[in-house]
Amino acid sequence: MTGRARIDGTWEPRPAARWEDAFLGGNGRHGAMVYGDPVDDRVIVNHHTLVRPNGSEHTRPPELADRLDRLRDSLLAGDTTAAERFGAGRPLAWVQPFHPAFQTRIRPTPASVPAPGSGSPLSGYRRSVDFATGEIRAVSEGRRSKVFVSRADDVIVQSVTGPGLAVDLTLDHALPGAPPRLAIGRSTVLTPGGGRLALRVGYPDSELAYTGVTVVRADGGRVSVSGEGIRVEGARSLLLLTRVRRHAGDLDLAAECAALPCDDYPALLARHLARHRSAFERASLTLDADPAERALPGSALLRLTGSPALLERLCAAGRYHLLSSSGVLPPRLTGLWTGDWDTAWSGAFTTNANLNLQIASAAAAALPEVSLAHAALVYGQLGDWRDNARAIFGARGIVAPSHTDGESGHTRHFQRAYPLHLWTAGADWLLEPLLEHAETSGVTDPRLIGALHEAALFYEDFLTRTAADGTVAVVPSYSPENRPANASWGTVNATMDLAAARHALTASADLSPTDPASARRRALAGRLTDFFVNGDGALAEWAWPGLEESYDHRHLSHLYPVWPLDAINPYDTPELSAAAHRALELRGSENDSAHGHLHHALIAARLRDGGRASAALGSVLAGDFFHDSLMSAHYPSRNVYNADAAHALPAAVIESLVQSTPHRLVLLPAPLSGCPSGELRGIRTRFGAGLDLRWFADGTATAVLHPTRDARVDVRTGEGSALTDSSAGSIAAPLELTAGVDRVLDLRRR
Repeated sequence: MTGRARIDGTWEPRPAARWEDAFLGGNGRHGAMVYGDPVDDRVIVNHHTLVRPNGSEHTRPPELADRLDRLRDSLLAGDTTAAERFGAGRPLAWVQPFHPAFQTRIRPTPASVPAPGSGSPLSGYRRSVDFATGEIRAVSEGRRSKVFVSRADDVIVQSVTGPGLAVDLTLDHALPGAPPRLAIGRSTVLTPGGGRLALRVGYPDSELAYTGVTVVRADGGRVSVSGEGIRVEGARSLLLLTRVRRHAGDLDLAAECAALPCDDYPALLARHLARHRSAFERASLTLDADPAERALPGSALLRLTGSPALLERLCAAGRYHLLSSSGVLPPRLTGLWTGDWDTAWSGAFTTNANLNLQIASAAAAALPEVSLAHAALVYGQLGDWRDNARAIFGARGIVAPSHTDGESGHTRHFQRAYPLHLWTAGADWLLEPLLEHAETSGVTDPRLIGALHEAALFYEDFLTRTAADGTVAVVPSYSPENRPANASWGTVNATMDLAAARHALTASADLSPTDPASARRRALAGRLTDFFVNGDGALAEWAWPGLEESYDHRHLSHLYPVWPLDAINPYDTPELSAAAHRALELRGSENDSAHGHLHHALIAARLRDGGRASAALGSVLAGDFFHDSLMSAHYPSRNVYNADAAHALPAAVIESLVQSTPHRLVLLPAPLSGCPSGELRGIRTRFGAGLDLRWFADGTATAVLHPTRDARVDVRTGEGSALTDSSAGSIAAPLELTAGVDRVLDLRRR
């Protein structure tokens, strides 16, 4: 293999001209978007909790339960539009929109602006971000700026050095889309060797506000108040520490400043690296890439859509951005970042597809920080989920919403065309990544057992109707965000709902086998309608007679039993697997949303179709979805800033190379085209072993397992490969793993 020196970072030869191209840093709470412009050094400050009150925070689910039986009667009697009247007439209430805080600005003082013709401030310019450290640098002739967001001290740190710095520092709230009625308050205080800038922003018609504080420390020179900011003249270097708090009432600025660390930049960076570097470097992907292509700036590399160096860099960037945006909450639709108050879809957590796709690599790619952030969102909203179940369905247990701002988990999305209040699979869908985390880590959170119990409890109350053949039907039912070609959106027996109900009932029973309810839940799961294969030989999206397919759609909700549940797979259910594959073949991409392509790739990998997985991934790489920051867009041509592709891409690559369940390991199930050789290290399996994999262009490969607990595992390979154990010869039976004893598996062509 050539070019083994992987580069974990990206760079550009010019500053960012758009906020979408700004390099990103984050610690899962604070986020920074760094332009790297020495003439106007801007850092947009974000915080996960910054959502603008819009009235929806007080919205509760409507009391619809007393109308539920009438709806069920109508749907079972063949009224295909009955659900349009269930909850209709309510105004659409978007969740509180996510927004930026402000931007710090460092600009040359008027007297220090170079005279025309005296040389470009961009001479020798380069801006870069190091994924392993989280440090963003901008270097030009005589000036250096460094920024990182500390995981240890929860503060945005910026260092600027240069001879005789003469600059003005301000906090600028006037970002695009900012409401005109924001209540702005400022304070500037000089301190020995520096100063303090504070910006308080009050929301219109609300008692809530947020406050940003930036402490400035100057090495040498003179510090003075200048307008709404601070002027520093003749300094050798500056250190800026910025922190944001959302609050009600006033904030004690003195206490906030006193709580900021007093260390210098190297000490602050060292504490941060102890947490960030170890997390990022747990896993890695190295491909057989051209060293010259590896050395290109990201904007140039993005044009080489078939380059292994591009895929390698995007995988590293995806892990970096996913880690950086996960902490107090998991990533939003925009991760942890936005430079505009008018974020698409409120910058929410969209739970019926996007969130799970973004965090899909968390367990396998050794990022428990992401799983724990997801757990914080889920467990923090269970009370609201109980309200949804009771008010809408008259049931115990929990029902998750399709959108949340991170604060409220109440269902509020009522539309005729998108009746997301009818989606009952959400709790199981959102708990599944936490179950994967438990299997990978070997530690089951008691809260997960409790939440799965409540998900099963809901289905015990909700599943009260039967079909003509006596099987239990899910009614009403909804397949996000699609509809049958000959019926309305709300209907009967959406395949995703069937899969979720069956999984929630059995998973709860598996985790609590001595619970008296376990046998009852298994029996109920066994009475659910089976998945249905339609006249095209495809797994149907609705297991109900007469409902016709709508194939051209970005969502693949009906393939939930394939990915991530593994209830349908080529090994245990080959006939259903073939039907699921036919459904994937017939599926269109509709409006080419990035999440649709990556979801397609994940499912194709589970079905051992490397060609289809490669094509889906290729649609993203060739569709101009990535900004220079290597953050992605929702649509082609970099339309709508969105983290789906950036965060989901590593999961699609990993799934093509390694898949695991608590009892199975699949090696090279769906290798991607254009990547004939490479190395994947640090992967975590759901049976409790680390895994390193090297594969070669001649079809051979070596996998090293590092078990952390005893396990008995069925090992499978992709088509045309045979497997041997270097210590025991050919593998003809499940592999017995012993904690602490590494095993080396060799693959070769048959």
